[in-house]
Amino acid sequence: MTVIAGRYRLLDVLAEGATGTVWRALDETDRHEVALKELRAPAGLPADEALLLYARREREARAAARISHPSVVRVLGVATEDGRPWVVTELVRGLTLAETLDAGGRLPAREAARVGAEVLAGLRAAREAGVPHRGVRPGQVLLANDGRVVVTGFGGAPGDGTDPEADLRSLGALLDAAADDRSGPLGAVVDALTGEAPGMTADQVERELHRAAGGGPRTGPDGAAETSAPRRAAGGDDPGPGAGAGAASTPPVASERPVARRRRTAPRRGPVLVAGIVGALLIAGAWTYQAVRDDGPGTGPGPGGGASTAPARPGAEGGTVTPRP
Repeated sequence: MTVIAGRYRLLDVLAEGATGTVWRALDETDRHEVALKELRAPAGLPADEALLLYARREREARAAARISHPSVVRVLGVATEDGRPWVVTELVRGLTLAETLDAGGRLPAREAARVGAEVLAGLRAAREAGVPHRGVRPGQVLLANDGRVVVTGFGGAPGDGTDPEADLRSLGALLDAAADDRSGPLGAVVDALTGEAPGMTADQVERELHRAAGGGPRTGPDGAAETSAPRRAAGGDDPGPGAGAGAASTPPVASERPVARRRRTAPRRGPVLVAGIVGALLIAGAWTYQAVRDDGPGTGPGPGGGASTAPARPGAEGGTVTPRP
């Protein structure tokens, strides 16, 4: 097996195109697998122009190594073999978006929105690093086995090629090709991006894509406004400015109070009624006592008569009322 630059052992071909071949390779210094892109000049290009092309590609690869974002393929370095640069990147296991669409058809709108949001985040990170993409295509988006969405194909020289609106237009075309349904929120984003001029800013697009993906908006520059919106939607009512998580717990507390009051006040009617009956019985008893002058034990209310105010148990018929301790 061929070893490049005395370090990278070629294992098998991952992809092949007009500009070169991507290999799976083993870095024999740390025994980790990497992706190694062999750059190839177009057939018939004069030797001096081929050298200029290789030098430019090497500069671009070193510039791309400055991008640090989970949605951008990590460039690990550049190796040189026979005067040609070989670009070393992380090995992302998965399929390209193009392969996925060919194999299974278009993606559900929510999944397409998720992919689009991650692609946009990668494009923005690359532009901030001074390495804009010259138009992302489905074959340059990797859907990794671990769930990541990774953008590859950064070939523009620093500051060369496109403006920020071009990123949005290419993203709109990507979503248009990937989504199976454009009738919902995602369709509004695609329509805005595929017009003559994008009708949304990158921040707006990213927020709307996260909403369309079902995950809600990420925290943006204003922070609180974005995080409070899902709470209003979940609760059904707008709790007003500044309402936080505690607002959702307020209704249960309020609803318990009337129940507690009912439990305290409702039983009072029973003792009052019973007390009235007992009072009447006491009077009747006194009259009877006076009438019959029976001095025998056990008659009359006695000192324990107050216990008889306890209400009888529901459903009880006759019997003795057990005094309350």
